[in-house]
Amino acid sequence: MVAVIDVRGVTCRCGGRNSDGVVAVNDVTLSIGDGEFVVLAGANGSGKTTLIRTFNGLVKPTSGHVSVNGRPVTDDLVAARQAVGMVFQDPRDQLVAATVGADVAFGPENLGCSHAEIDRRVREALAAVNLSGREADRIATLSGGERERVAIAGALAMEPDHLVCDEPFTGLDEPARRSVLDRLRVLHERGTGIVIVTHDLRDVFHLADRVVGLSDGRVVVDAPPAEAAESLSDIGVRVPERTVGDEVDNWTEPGR
Repeated sequence: MVAVIDVRGVTCRCGGRNSDGVVAVNDVTLSIGDGEFVVLAGANGSGKTTLIRTFNGLVKPTSGHVSVNGRPVTDDLVAARQAVGMVFQDPRDQLVAATVGADVAFGPENLGCSHAEIDRRVREALAAVNLSGREADRIATLSGGERERVAIAGALAMEPDHLVCDEPFTGLDEPARRSVLDRLRVLHERGTGIVIVTHDLRDVFHLADRVVGLSDGRVVVDAPPAEAAESLSDIGVRVPERTVGDEVDNWTEPGR
């Protein structure tokens, strides 16, 4: 089966009663296909985080529906969360154990995997983020970039069809950003679908297959990066004027 996240007419209201809460996501229809690298871009408060959390049932839409791999998310939350791995903006929100190995093993353990299967998943997930042999390292001693990679490894250990990362470069220095970016690039090349939530396309513009722009909870652009760039600067997203190879060398700030 082709792995697809399918969002149809989704509206999410936050706070108050469903009928009078603030509209965070407004009648969004969107499909993300097998192996795609999609950037979901928008200014702070545009509804990006709320939208992605409907992908695996962390947020239940007020109206509309979301399906993953042809199955409504609400029919089987475990299946949805296995198919859509989520990495939060602050990795501390999802790191649950004292050591790297225990944290990455947490998801497979809760799926009821055998010890041998858990060991395999932990080993392969850590290799994917360049942390092989670091199982015994304590989370408290890791740098921000290393914690981000552990969070990604924890999601990968669930063997998802799609990896969704919410602002994965926030607060990281340049070496850490490059390290995480390299891991995402390799994962995509190996066939994992990637969804990156961001308000700044510096790191991911040249990797994306599509850019989806959100403003006030609505999709206002959905196009290949070069085609989308002109519209994105109007909604508070930092976009490149041009790219050279893998490096972006000239940038336009929103509103300029």
